[in-house]
Amino acid sequence: MTQVAGSRVESAAAATPAERTARRKAVLEWIGVHALGVAAALFFVLPFVFVVFTSLMSDQQALTRDLVPDTWQWDNYRRVFDTPGFLTWWRNTLLYAGAGTVLTVVSSVPVAYALAKFRFRGRNLSLMLVISMMMLPPQVVIIPMYLFWAKQMDLSGSLWPLIIPMAFGDAFSIFLLRQFLMTIPNEYLDSARVDGCGEFRALIRVVLPMAKPGIAAVALFQFFNAWNDYFGPQIYASENPGAWTLSYGLESFKGAHHTDWNLTMAATVLVMAPVILVFFFAQKAFVEGVTLTGVKG
Repeated sequence: MTQVAGSRVESAAAATPAERTARRKAVLEWIGVHALGVAAALFFVLPFVFVVFTSLMSDQQALTRDLVPDTWQWDNYRRVFDTPGFLTWWRNTLLYAGAGTVLTVVSSVPVAYALAKFRFRGRNLSLMLVISMMMLPPQVVIIPMYLFWAKQMDLSGSLWPLIIPMAFGDAFSIFLLRQFLMTIPNEYLDSARVDGCGEFRALIRVVLPMAKPGIAAVALFQFFNAWNDYFGPQIYASENPGAWTLSYGLESFKGAHHTDWNLTMAATVLVMAPVILVFFFAQKAFVEGVTLTGVKG
């Protein structure tokens, strides 16, 4: 032990001034980078911590400057679930986000596959149309779409005007999947065709297993978009409280409990929790899918 310590001292003493400066600079850079990382993490985490702490306060303490609850009011979450309509909003949101995600993925994958792997006249024009649809704000077409669904189809007061169009593809999902499928080598498809696979079978057996990260990214994007959607339910379902989603119902909940900020924050936590859990367990596939979409195109 004495010999090892002595050798380290001798090596440190033998270091040149340039080496000591370089080591000191490396240590300072390490401290600076990690300090910025901790600061950025606190910047994003502290608002969520504030919401959670406020949701566990009493009615009186929620209106004060206190940051930590004096007594932990876990009963606030039960009171939120007892609010009339809250479970219905939860069920409607799961239906909207779940069905919408499945329909978007199922309808967008074949279109993206055709744009990525088929050579046909008008392919570039079709891709330009998809990109142009991404640039079109939904507010531009909301009036004719509402007239169609409400007057012609008589589906106002429900979520079906938001769910049914997802069965016909989504421009952003098609473009994202197309970019990802471009990274899959054509040799795999050629080998499948030589073995007798048709295009549909090659899509199911070859492309889909290799495109899982891209599909996961599209599914997460669509799920988050539907779960947090406020504009769509406000337009089509506002007249029927039985068709409200969590995002729209939370606004009315806050209006009904404008002084009970602890209950409002508890409802906010319950709305955010599923999204956070889904992203936490699927973040690897999400990051991989988003990263690889821009490799080739």
